[in-house]
Amino acid sequence: MLTQYFVAASLDGFIATEDDNIDWLLSVDAGDAGPDTANPYESFIAGVGAVAVGATTYEWVLAHDPGFTGFDRPTWVFTHRDLPLADDGQVRLTDAPVPRVHAEMAEAAGEQNLWLVGGGELVGQFLDHDLLDELWLGLTPVVLGSGKPLLPRRRTTPMRLLATVPSSNGTFVHLRYSLR
Repeated sequence: MLTQYFVAASLDGFIATEDDNIDWLLSVDAGDAGPDTANPYESFIAGVGAVAVGATTYEWVLAHDPGFTGFDRPTWVFTHRDLPLADDGQVRLTDAPVPRVHAEMAEAAGEQNLWLVGGGELVGQFLDHDLLDELWLGLTPVVLGSGKPLLPRRRTTPMRLLATVPSSNGTFVHLRYSLR
């Protein structure tokens, strides 16, 4: 079981605009999807048994992508507020410490992996506790100039590149790093 941060970012390292918008990402053609293409999402999500997501990302997905399939498995939303729950009954709200939630996620996922959806601050907390194994980064041909950083903490984190694959249409490059 691995804890993985699967995310897309702009060329200048942002995952959302200052106002938490990712319309810029959705406007870029990612190429073909599926297990036999250079878009790794389908094969990635097939191995995910539990999800952690920040409140802002969760609210954005509920408002803009109601067909999102990531929350159809045990999902922990890190928040201090009451939020609407997705209809599938798999979502739970938490303000518990990251290490405790990570242990709950691992138990729920069994042999499958854990996906840290976002945002960067939440992923930084997992990283602070040495609970992040891999970074899957879809580097997007967009420059935002400012916004929400991929990883907001300034630190040196040794990583080893496992794979570099261009998308099927040549717009994205998918980078997979191990932190172990």
